[in-house]
Amino acid sequence: MNKTIKRIGVFTSGGDSPGMNACIRAVVRTALYHGLHVTGIMRGYEGMIDGDFKEMNRDSVSNILHRGGTILKTARSERFRTEEGMKTAYRALKAERIDAVVAIGGDGTFRGATEFSSKYDIPFIGVPGTIDNDLFGTDYTIGYDTALNTVIEAVDKIRDTAQSHDRIFFIEVMGRDAGFIALNAGIAVGSEAILIPETPTDLQSVADHLEDDWVRKKTSSIVIVAEGEEEGGALKIAEKIKAILPKHFDIKVTILGHIQRGGNPTCLDRVLASRLGCAAVEALLKGKHTEMAGLIHDKVVFTPFAKAVKHHVEPDNELVHLADLLGH
Repeated sequence: MNKTIKRIGVFTSGGDSPGMNACIRAVVRTALYHGLHVTGIMRGYEGMIDGDFKEMNRDSVSNILHRGGTILKTARSERFRTEEGMKTAYRALKAERIDAVVAIGGDGTFRGATEFSSKYDIPFIGVPGTIDNDLFGTDYTIGYDTALNTVIEAVDKIRDTAQSHDRIFFIEVMGRDAGFIALNAGIAVGSEAILIPETPTDLQSVADHLEDDWVRKKTSSIVIVAEGEEEGGALKIAEKIKAILPKHFDIKVTILGHIQRGGNPTCLDRVLASRLGCAAVEALLKGKHTEMAGLIHDKVVFTPFAKAVKHHVEPDNELVHLADLLGH
């Protein structure tokens, strides 16, 4: 055990994701097991700058394993991007006697931690908490599985009304820069087309496919659209497709939005969050820093922050092919 670490700070940052509370719980309980003190940092880097801290113990994390959101709150911080903001945060951490920090979040969280660690002597270990599943160095990020299941449940219900009214639904899911939710959920719900940022979209081809389905007496269809799709979101794409198709097509749009961030985490997310939270604390005690804990082939691994955020994760070509094949 690294005797220089006596108190660990933990915070959540960026967009919330189901499983963050399970990770906080694992960090706190692992730290206490190793005889450390734990400080919760409220509202991410914003709370770090403001010195918004709370002492944490076993009672602090009781009955939160199953809850969505984050008990430490979360925020994005423009102030932390500045030299003065980082300096203020460092002073606040030192005043609280925090020796090391576990950061739970996505690429923006880790970029901030990388910059901070290059200037100040407080080590950070990251845990990937984002529903987008777009970080290099882990097969799954915390919250991704829950978000997928939320999308599947919602689209299954929309499918019912699409069939009842002979409608085509364009359903927008989260994924500003990555189409993992759209691709996997689209396959799981049997969508007729899936539009993601990583692959080019031919709107004429999509329209032809939907019209062919109609000729074959398939009168309802589901098109899943990632919000970052190059042709625009679901509203814009639906308008463009509507202009191509004959007038008799009844087209509707549903934007699932922030429903994808909430809800009780699945078993997969609870276990993943617990494993990575525990691993993050023990990594700090072994002297690791500026790395992200992840899970690859069911084994905990560590990836430097710079590599985790720099390398864009591409969707599996096999899944892209499968989605195209099964949609026809």
